[in-house]
Amino acid sequence: MKTPRTVLVALVAGVALSACAGLGAEPTTPTTTGATPVTSQPSPDPSAVPSDPTPTGKGGPTPTGKGGPSVPPPARDTLTGVVEAGVEPNCLLIGGNLLVGGPRDVLKPGTRVVVTGHPQPGLMTTCQQGTPFVVESARRA
Repeated sequence: MKTPRTVLVALVAGVALSACAGLGAEPTTPTTTGATPVTSQPSPDPSAVPSDPTPTGKGGPTPTGKGGPSVPPPARDTLTGVVEAGVEPNCLLIGGNLLVGGPRDVLKPGTRVVVTGHPQPGLMTTCQQGTPFVVESARRA
């Protein structure tokens, strides 16, 4: 009794697998539907192209000759204090500010300095502490 049932299950499984195997295969004989095959994309209609190529975005069109909307330069700040070593190598801080860039011969741990630059809180760094402060100039105090 078990043998015919096993043979039947194996036969059904074989038919199902062979039916699945043929789903992605190309047909061996071409079929015609009456439609013409598309071999390339149609060229755009010249009348569909906008006549005014002036870019628009936030705030309207960009003024000609300016090269884009002007962004005001960041405000310059001055920090005075003693440079401290951060928890990672080559990370230097003054207070809660991570010093990014600047002359490393002046910016050494334990040195009292005056640093000019601007904070850039969104800047990615490898240092795990402080608000990034981009150094424009530094001198000993």
